[in-house]
Amino acid sequence: MKVATPEQVGRMDNETITQIGIPGIVLMENAALKVVQEIIKSLGNVRGKKAVVLAGKGNNGGDAFAVARHLHNIGTQVIVFITSKKSEIKNDAEINLKIIEKINIETIEIMGQNEVLRLKKELATCDVVIDGIFGTGFKGQISGIIGEIAEHVNICSKYVIAIDIPSGVNGETGEVLGKCIRAHKTVTFAFPKTGLLINPGCEYTGELVVADIGIPQIVSDAVNMETTLLDEDHISGIIPVRCRESSKGDFGRVLIVSGSTGMTGSGCLCAKAALRAGAGLVYLGVPSSLSGIYGSQLVEPIVVPFEDKGRGYLSKECINEILGKMGKMDAVAIGPGISCREDIVEIMGELLEAAEVPFVLDADALNAVSKNVDILKKSKVPVIITPHPGEMSRLTGASIEDIQKNRIKYAKEFSDKYNVITVLKGARTIIATPDGKIYINPTGNPGMSTAGTGDVLTGIIAGFLGQGIKPEDAAAAGVFLHGLSGDMAAFKKGEYGLIAGDLVEELPCAINTILQKKG
Repeated sequence: MKVATPEQVGRMDNETITQIGIPGIVLMENAALKVVQEIIKSLGNVRGKKAVVLAGKGNNGGDAFAVARHLHNIGTQVIVFITSKKSEIKNDAEINLKIIEKINIETIEIMGQNEVLRLKKELATCDVVIDGIFGTGFKGQISGIIGEIAEHVNICSKYVIAIDIPSGVNGETGEVLGKCIRAHKTVTFAFPKTGLLINPGCEYTGELVVADIGIPQIVSDAVNMETTLLDEDHISGIIPVRCRESSKGDFGRVLIVSGSTGMTGSGCLCAKAALRAGAGLVYLGVPSSLSGIYGSQLVEPIVVPFEDKGRGYLSKECINEILGKMGKMDAVAIGPGISCREDIVEIMGELLEAAEVPFVLDADALNAVSKNVDILKKSKVPVIITPHPGEMSRLTGASIEDIQKNRIKYAKEFSDKYNVITVLKGARTIIATPDGKIYINPTGNPGMSTAGTGDVLTGIIAGFLGQGIKPEDAAAAGVFLHGLSGDMAAFKKGEYGLIAGDLVEELPCAINTILQKKG
């Protein structure tokens, strides 16, 4: 599903009104009707029930006035609180305000504490709250009386429906700087906005409903929306159905370079995940002094010992061994559990420059690259990096806090600068490509915040790369199915006891779910 920025939606609205000739008041009416439909879906028959409508002075407030009118017409008791002076309300919003005043819907300007106290009283006895204070163009921080309003709405424990976006969420970045209304459901128009899909904005959105309000396709097609919300339909178009006449050689050879003393589990999880993702042959390259440990733990992956001088981590003397093995592969993943020793930095520089097949870099490989990030520019093949925010901080020099405030920006800029596909892990993982495309992943849950789940993701992506799936799609499908596997595991076992191995076991079921979408 395509995702729009607030600026892009504003452009679509303007083109629809000025070029196509659909009046803004018509779009506002369509929006209001869709919101009312969703209120009825959530609450059932609203006749005789009470609604508190909160309206700002812009078009979002105009939508709210129209919602109030329709609710009133079907027998709902409605009271409207306005967060500005009525004299400040103009254009289509003013038309809808005048209509509701003519049909005797009570409207109250919130100018001080007396009106705030009245709002608190009405909130205590209402059935639903409709948030139409700020729209998707909001930036900054809610404070003062409007901040108090948001706090009272959140405390009142009533069902809250936000019009287009919860007031207080930045529609582009998802940032929440101050108070913010927490919705149970958000009805957004035309396309989902980025701020509704990423943290912390998505935590305030509740159930997200995307409503068609009549923006013509000719208008939306003319807008270059580079962001996509991943879903099952998108992923089903990536995962191929297998030919009955096939062998293990048809599904790729994957080399995973991993391991150091005390970190042998990382490579085991990664290799198993690559196989569960469908790779035909998986080779696990490990320090030779530890190869016996891996051999005793693994059956299906082929353990390949690389020189480590008996130190329990890969030494620079193994570079030619790795390069020789890489030449026979379809994809390579490096990083899980390899340690941060000085030799690893030299190994990474040599491998990136010499690689002739797609690469996935994770964990300590990324920490090694962070010593000289420009070595990424030397790669002649597609590179996928899978940093968590801490690793991204080391790669960019930006603070974790700044990265988390604008995950899309940092992922996009890094991909553009270093010509890599960036998978910025975390809640709502972001995938950025060198040509500016962004994917947002909705799957996954807090139970996946446990050791080893990142190694599983690396294995899944490498497994897909090995099968010939193009890197951009391998990253998207890998992230989505990784999260879906986690969701399936959490459904069976709960989030608290989830471990990385559970994701590996659920991965075939997740893939099968997607393949069933193909009919």
